[in-house]
Amino acid sequence: MWYNSGRNKISMSLKLKILLATGIAITAIQFIQPVHKNTRTPATDILNIVNIPDSVQSVLKIACYDCHSNNTRYPWYSTIQPVGWLISHHIIKAREELNFSEFGSYSQRRQISKLDGIANSINDDIMPLPSYKLMHKNAQLSAHEKVLIINWARQSKDSLSAIN
Repeated sequence: MWYNSGRNKISMSLKLKILLATGIAITAIQFIQPVHKNTRTPATDILNIVNIPDSVQSVLKIACYDCHSNNTRYPWYSTIQPVGWLISHHIIKAREELNFSEFGSYSQRRQISKLDGIANSINDDIMPLPSYKLMHKNAQLSAHEKVLIINWARQSKDSLSAIN
């Protein structure tokens, strides 16, 4: 009986130490914030390069610009780690794939490829990502919005291809 009582005290003491260490670690990582780079609309932004109707522009800004531009609207929970690190990582990867803010710096061939990729990603329901749509209900594109973006991307691609 005495042996079990001592063992429970050690077990409780160990559990308390683990809980305390976890709490300290969670608190400490809150001070390690990812860098949030936002810029004004540069001359290389797609808005300055390709003709985009207002209806398409508004959909792109709501459903795409947070990850695929340098004008991210970071949600309140992006300041809570490790969630903020995950969001930052997703944004970095998305910008590497397509950055509307730097679209004008792409070669014409790459611009055409990216416009084709936009149409295909929307058509195949790959973009916006399901995890993004889960947290951003306004990014869930209607059938009409999908058609708007797909038609715009294909027409813009054809226009750029005709220039060459």
